[in-house]
Amino acid sequence: MGRLSDLLDRLNRVLSLSETHLARVTGAPPDPTVFERHLAFRWDGRGGPGQLVPVGLVQTFDLGDLVGVDGSLGQLTRNTEQFVRGLPANHVLLFGERGTGKSSAVRGLLGRFASAGLRLVEVHKSDLLHLPDILVALRGAPYRFLIFCDDLSFDEGEGGFRELKAALEGSLEAPPENVRIIATSNRRHLLPERASDNRDAHLDEDGELHMGEVVEEKLALSDRFGLVLGFYGFDQATYLAIVARYAAKAGIDLAPEALRAEALRWALRRGSRSGRTAVQFVNDLSGRLALGRKD
Repeated sequence: MGRLSDLLDRLNRVLSLSETHLARVTGAPPDPTVFERHLAFRWDGRGGPGQLVPVGLVQTFDLGDLVGVDGSLGQLTRNTEQFVRGLPANHVLLFGERGTGKSSAVRGLLGRFASAGLRLVEVHKSDLLHLPDILVALRGAPYRFLIFCDDLSFDEGEGGFRELKAALEGSLEAPPENVRIIATSNRRHLLPERASDNRDAHLDEDGELHMGEVVEEKLALSDRFGLVLGFYGFDQATYLAIVARYAAKAGIDLAPEALRAEALRWALRRGSRSGRTAVQFVNDLSGRLALGRKD
């Protein structure tokens, strides 16, 4: 009996592994209960049609820690609230300088709206070819999904461009009402812009400007995002306000004048006054103070 029991246990393990492999190979839809247990997912397109992989430890963000982007952040949160409530809402493109909080804002949405049914699905640019399959996997699930493409940009002829364009608007199949796409990029139009692109631009006989085909193609993708929000570089006052906020959260006990002077020296060395630079400065200062030395 003992040998029979061991054999049955081994058989059950083999069957379980076989089912997992079959689901991966055939692209079977995910178990609906996985969306109850996990808040965020990544699409893994390696070795088959792809599958949703739960993120074990989700790195969320407090939207209250974003300083200097109130206008764009307000529009972003309003649009997301409309979406989770089942109201009309747009796909979103966040563009702007590096380190200004674009990716943090998206992660902050999950922290604020997860209890209302929001889920986040991160898709790398190389996996955008699988976008039609991702939409099929999410269609009909009793949750609201943001497909998140971080640091997105394309070169001419690069894969995934057409799939994203069709998913935003342009496919014969209606997009799932429970899915919206949100992307971040340093480029406003997601494609490199060159002076040569403007050679085909011309004025008609009425004096109206007509863009060339190359420019029109580059504008076509970003124009399909209904909400395009800029995250711009910070001035010195905003940079110092971010430093002050994070220094207070870290419990740094330093005179304001000294904190200001060190923060400005750090920004000068880094050549940047972004929010990311401010956080990195506070991390460094907090660690140095904890070690009991000041460099």
